Amino acid sequence: MSLSEQLDSDFKESLKNKEAEKLSILRLVRSSIKNLEITKQAEASDEDIIEILQREVKQHKESIEANVKANRDDEVKRLQSEVELLKQYLPEELSSGELKDVIEGAISETQASGVSDVGKVMGKVMGKVKGRASGDEVGQMVRDLLSNK
Repeated sequence: MSLSEQLDSDFKESLKNKEAEKLSILRLVRSSIKNLEITKQAEASDEDIIEILQREVKQHKESIEANVKANRDDEVKRLQSEVELLKQYLPEELSSGELKDVIEGAISETQASGVSDVGKVMGKVMGKVKGRASGDEVGQMVRDLLSNK
């Protein structure tokens, strides 16, 4: 079952079970997918849907930070539950150790020697871990590893 089919199936189930919170976030995701399909003039692939889900998770995390600063605990809880729901559809994230191994492999492949080579290493790593690690996390680890060289 493709990711799109899974989302549609869960949407229909949420509609039947009157799960308002889940229904709301699934509507948001389906809307983003439809907008992409209209722009692309083609059906969204699983990779496209994963990008949409990651973007939504990132936006929700930024909203959580803003709401924590504003002491809006009820909103923070709602956003956190939505993030958990979105993460169900994403591939399992790499552990720090696995990510470090991928980055070290890319460093040796590109023969990176310092922080000035971050771009080369990031290009290699992001192609391998797409959807399984955030760009921010990868970038920070690449910088840390290259600064020690």
